[in-house]
Parts: sequence; C-alpha cells; structure tokens
Amino acid sequence: MSGLCRALSALLVAVLVAPIARSQEPEVATIPIHPTRENDALRSFDNEVLAFMRDRDIPGAALAVSYHGRLVLSTGYGWADRDAQEPAEPWSLFRIASVTKPITAVAVLQLLERSEGRVTLETPLFGLLPFGAVVPPDGHPDPRLREVTIRQALQHTGGWDRDVSFDPMFRPIEIAEAVGVEPPAGPEAIIRYMLGMPLDHDPGTTYAYSNFGYCVLGRLIEQLSGRPYEQYVREEVLAPLGIRDMRLGRTLPEDRAPREVRYHDAGTGPNVVTPGDDGPVPAPYGTFYLEAMDAHGGWIASAEDLVRFACALDDPDHCPLLNAASVAAMFARPEGAPGYEADGTPRDWYYGCGWSVRPVGDTGKANHWHGGGLPGTSTLLVRRWDGLNWAVLFNQRADPSGLSYGDIDGALHRAADAVREWPEYDLFDR
Repeated sequence: MSGLCRALSALLVAVLVAPIARSQEPEVATIPIHPTRENDALRSFDNEVLAFMRDRDIPGAALAVSYHGRLVLSTGYGWADRDAQEPAEPWSLFRIASVTKPITAVAVLQLLERSEGRVTLETPLFGLLPFGAVVPPDGHPDPRLREVTIRQALQHTGGWDRDVSFDPMFRPIEIAEAVGVEPPAGPEAIIRYMLGMPLDHDPGTTYAYSNFGYCVLGRLIEQLSGRPYEQYVREEVLAPLGIRDMRLGRTLPEDRAPREVRYHDAGTGPNVVTPGDDGPVPAPYGTFYLEAMDAHGGWIASAEDLVRFACALDDPDHCPLLNAASVAAMFARPEGAPGYEADGTPRDWYYGCGWSVRPVGDTGKANHWHGGGLPGTSTLLVRRWDGLNWAVLFNQRADPSGLSYGDIDGALHRAADAVREWPEYDLFDR
C-alpha cells in the first residue's frame, strides 16, 4: 500500500471511530429517553438529568419545563419499572410527596375566598373542626391550640416541631392503639391524638416544617366544602386546569394506579400498615401509610400536570384558581421570626402558604419552589422568577453513592441558564 493510501485509510478509520467513541463516553447514553427528539435547543436539560441519574443509579425520572406558560419540554428518562423494563414516559405518574402542599394551600385559599369573609387566614383553625381530643391519663389539652390560625398552619408556624417531639404522620399503628381505632390510623385519629399533645412552640413564633399541620388543613377543606378532600381538589383545583389524571396514591404495590411507576429504594423497614406483621417490608411499600398523608404528601401526578398547575399562578390578575389578593397572600413573607432575622432584616428565604420563597434582589420577583421525598420517590417543583417553571420526579430517593438528591435543583438551574433560544411551540396544545 502506498504512503498516500495508508494515510487515507488511517483518516477514514479515525472519522468512523470518533463518533462511536464519543457516543459511548458517558454511561448516560444507555438510559433511554422518551420521546426522543431532534431539537437540541434543550439538550442541557437531558445532560443534567441523565448525569444526575447515572451518578445515583436512579431507575426512572420525568421532567417537564414551561417557558412563559408554554410547555416546551416533557420527557421520561429510564425506567418506570426497571425489572419489567417499562419505560418512564412523560405521562407516568409518580408519588409527589410534599409537592402536595402547594395544591392543598391553593384549595384552602380558594375556600376562604368563597366564604366571603366568614373565614379568613386569621381564623383559629381548630374552632372550625369537630374533633375531640384524646388526652393521655396524665395530660391535658394545650390551651395554645385554640390560638393556631389557618395562616400559621399554612406557613408551618402552628407550633408543632418534629425535631423537638415527633412527626405523628409516621406513627399510624401506635396512634391507632392510643386512640382505640382499627390500625393503621387515618387523619381523624391522628388529629384527635395530637389534640391531646402539647405544642412545641407558641403559635406564630417559630418556623418548623409540619406535615401534621397540612393534615389538619385537609380536614378544613372537607369541613368548608362538604366534600372529601380528594374530590374537592380534583373538581375545583385540578379540573379547571384540564388535569384529569392526578389522584391520591395508595401504599401497597398491588394498589398501584395505571401508569404509576414502581418505586425502587432497596432498603427495608418495619411494617407500619399491617398490624401484627412488623416486617421487614420494602421501604416504599409499607414503612409508611400513604393514605393518611393525603393533604400533605399523598398525591400521584405526572411532571407535566404539575407544571400545568404551576403555570396557573403565573398571572395573578388572570389566575383561573385564585384572585390576585389570594395569590399575593400565598407568597407573602410571614411576620416576626419566621420571616425576619433577629435584627429585623428580611430572611433570604421564607415559607409562605404552601411554597418556599426566595426574593430576587429588589426586583419584586421571587423564586418559588417545593420539594418532596418519601422512600422510593424524590420530587421538585420550581417556579422561577423569569417565567420558567419545571417539575422533576424520580422513582428513587436513596442509593449507596451517598450523593444528595437535592443537587437536582442547582443542576436544573444550570440547564435553564444554558439555553440560548427557547422553542416557540407549546406542548400543552397537543
């Protein structure tokens, strides 16, 4: 072979081999994406999500992104059920855990509007509910419970603090036995039990994240509407937005909803759902009682429907769910220590009514977000100050890597910042 032929042959081999080597460079190329797409404008989101999944060996995910009210990305990554090789798709349903709270908050604010001033954010919460306390033999009801307002429950300042005492939403067997009902305990039994327990703080003085407070708000929705919590939310919050598939999830795998993913955390734990059978059971299926968590962590949803919900809040003057005053109240800074430092300066971030809020300088705009997590699921919903909304859902929350699942927040902000031109189409129209 002549020198020229050898050189041409080597060049041809290099041209053929180089693309193959690049395509195999990261293992993320083996994670399927559905649907595949030709448009590279939003490839930064794929790169961040796939790298995040690879580093933590996450089976499946879904991501949806909107830009100024237009859905520009809705994608499934990996496997809804890795063992069965069922792909995760844009319409796959995931447990959203605490991303439930913004939905419950909207329902509460909507009902306050409809009460025409008879019930307000400052109304004492327990004066509206018919539950009697179950008081331990050596205890007595805490008189401060009469002071807890609807606003305080929405803002996690009602006085309950799981880091000081405990989170009752994860004790369904123990509470059922104390109240004298068939286990596992549902929301009413948990509320009656907690009415016999002391508060950890004076109401309104301390921010302390409280699943229980939102459990109580779920019962407020039922009391004010005369409808079961799920029915009211589906009919009055979700249906007006065209959201039809969201529903409350179930604890056990045999009750998995159509198109719901399988949750893949490898750990096990005690069974808190079936009395007399203390496990171990797979962590996502029986170490907590999802049915009792309806108003604070019980919904299943697609990423796309969560973004549709977030978009409904983009224009307060034309919001299909709330009036502008209610939207402002939802994102307002709490008074006192929950919203301000000891020297009176505003905190960098705070919890409003159902959302975490971080103001952006002096622009009058803010980032709003809520995360969620249960064994087998990790979720995040973000409303960014510049007109972007996104939701990302994973069917795993823990793995041997030890890496934080909260890092997805920064990863998706990087992905958004890398986009140079946003598509003009709207996938909501399809």
